[in-house]
Amino acid sequence: MISRYTLPEMGAIWSEENKYRKWLEVELAVCEAWAKLGQIPKSSLENIKKKANFSISRIEEIEKVVKHDVIAFLTSVAEYVGEDSRFIHMGLTSYDIVDTALSLLIVESLDRIEKRLLELKKILKKQALKYKKTPCIGRTHGVHAEPITYGFKILVWYEEINRHLERLKRAREVISVGRISGSVGTYIHLDPRVEKYALKKLRLEPAKVSTQVLQRDRHAEVMSCLALIATSLEKFALEIRHLQKTEVLEVEEPFTKGQKGSSSMPHKRNPVRCERIAGLARIIRGNLQVSLENIPLWHERDISHSSAERIIFPDSFILTDYLLTEMIDIISNWNVYPKRMLQNINTTRGLIFSQAVLLALTHKGLSREEAYKLVQNCSMKAWQENLDFRELVKSDPQISRHLSPKELEVCFSLQPYLQKIDFIFERVFK
Repeated sequence: MISRYTLPEMGAIWSEENKYRKWLEVELAVCEAWAKLGQIPKSSLENIKKKANFSISRIEEIEKVVKHDVIAFLTSVAEYVGEDSRFIHMGLTSYDIVDTALSLLIVESLDRIEKRLLELKKILKKQALKYKKTPCIGRTHGVHAEPITYGFKILVWYEEINRHLERLKRAREVISVGRISGSVGTYIHLDPRVEKYALKKLRLEPAKVSTQVLQRDRHAEVMSCLALIATSLEKFALEIRHLQKTEVLEVEEPFTKGQKGSSSMPHKRNPVRCERIAGLARIIRGNLQVSLENIPLWHERDISHSSAERIIFPDSFILTDYLLTEMIDIISNWNVYPKRMLQNINTTRGLIFSQAVLLALTHKGLSREEAYKLVQNCSMKAWQENLDFRELVKSDPQISRHLSPKELEVCFSLQPYLQKIDFIFERVFK
């Protein structure tokens, strides 16, 4: 279900091949740094760079014996390089490589998520402008409130995506660090210049201080960014699901040719893709909790975070990428029904204009309490007896004493609800 969207790109980022490729990239950058300091002969460096490679099947074979993935990796690389492999991993501990490479993988993944967010932002802007002046009912507590426009609803989503882009930028900054500082972070068998040179080559900054690992609050911030994105996508999906209810039917997610909604009921057109988004977002939020629990480690480091991270990072990035892909397609191809929106506005037979009548009465000198009581009496009667609120207001002697038929008619116009929409759009789009 998910792989067809993600494996060519996001899935490939988190493949074993790419992981080991990043490990090798870090090792080679360190070798270059040592060579700059005269600790590796130039000829040996050239030989290492020329021959360094690995075999995933061989790594797996070795790991079965040594029970250590980095040692298995280094052994495989050494089999390609030969005698000069003694210069590889010089002064390093495993997580000099693993954590620095993990940062590279996360940055690469965040770049892809950013592209997806920008795609979604673009289509949201297009749809917001398209439906900018399309009236629909606003709902609070699930109950009809006052009219808005469908474009306004989408504009709220658009601005939310802008905030996610800002969060993603901060997350990228906080994770764009590496560490090449040895077993407990004190450079005892390393020169800090090695770290500086290697990380510059890798386009990362050195962590100002680290233990055996980069501190996991950085990774939790990245996971928080993904969880927030996923939750916003669930929010959008939930709104579409509500609007697709039979009794509402203002919007539908795409229903493609040949698609079937139910094994037993041929008429069904269910919001299954939006429901899927809602379900998968829960997994990403759950992974955030794991990431938070990875922050406290024993002393300078234990390994309790490692196994969990092998699951939560690939899964969360792949899922977030998938959810964004789905939402982009859904919003690009959804079915929107403006006529049904107008019908729903009229469903309550004028009740949604109660505040306009209330304010009109206060402008005539009534206290808010007096005006509220008059309007609520008509409103409750309209609710309970399924009567036309407009006609009840017009026939109410106490209200008609203060408001002429023409003044009352103005209260029931949709036009005022559209007047500030341009202002809001201009403020968002600037």
